[in-house]
Amino acid sequence: MRLLPTLPFSLPSLAASLLATLPPAQADDFLAQAGLALPSSAPLAQTLTRLAPGADPRVMQLAASALACAEPDAERLAVIDFSRPSSEPRLWVFDLAEEALLFEELVSHGRGSGGAEATVFSNTPESHQSSLGLFRTMNSYYGSNGYSLRLEGLEAGVNDLAYERAIVIHGADYVSETFVRQTGRLGRSHGCPAVRQEVTYPLIDSIKEDHYLFAYYPDPEWLQSSAYLRCDRDPRQLAMQ
Repeated sequence: MRLLPTLPFSLPSLAASLLATLPPAQADDFLAQAGLALPSSAPLAQTLTRLAPGADPRVMQLAASALACAEPDAERLAVIDFSRPSSEPRLWVFDLAEEALLFEELVSHGRGSGGAEATVFSNTPESHQSSLGLFRTMNSYYGSNGYSLRLEGLEAGVNDLAYERAIVIHGADYVSETFVRQTGRLGRSHGCPAVRQEVTYPLIDSIKEDHYLFAYYPDPEWLQSSAYLRCDRDPRQLAMQ
């Protein structure tokens, strides 16, 4: 007997990821013919994909699922796709209330996470590695890296030491197109998602104080175990299992 491989995505997540790429009318028709209901996070995933067509729709679906679990009425969301090299824009900031893309930006990863591409992540102090998962934004402040934004990691064992580790959003001179042209990659932080100095103030102000940040990488263990990726509030999604 041939055994099917274990997948890091549940069938509902995979189906929703595919549906997020369809126009709403086509998605509704597909589900109606199959006798299924669209997960409650799917409309948000469709909005994120529409606003950021260059982003991976599968990442937007996971971000939407995590946000739907944490705070369905959230007004702002930032998404980082660490599966992309640092030389490419991989940070998006969305105004969900106005359905607008506010920023599409370069963002650094920790020096302990890799070179041009991040491949290793942790929650460990002094590792200089970036962390994955869902964060809630806290207050802004002025520190050793200038204007910065504190983050509260919401996933136990994954990112919940972010505050203790001083994992914050801040500006850095090693995050720029010029740096990429000179070195082929961005500079690296001590684990912080650093951004271009030119956008530090407006970007931080757009998401500070009780908004959300979702950081993605196709890590099988995290994808399988994250409580925020297995928490769709719509019971109709059970039909898809």
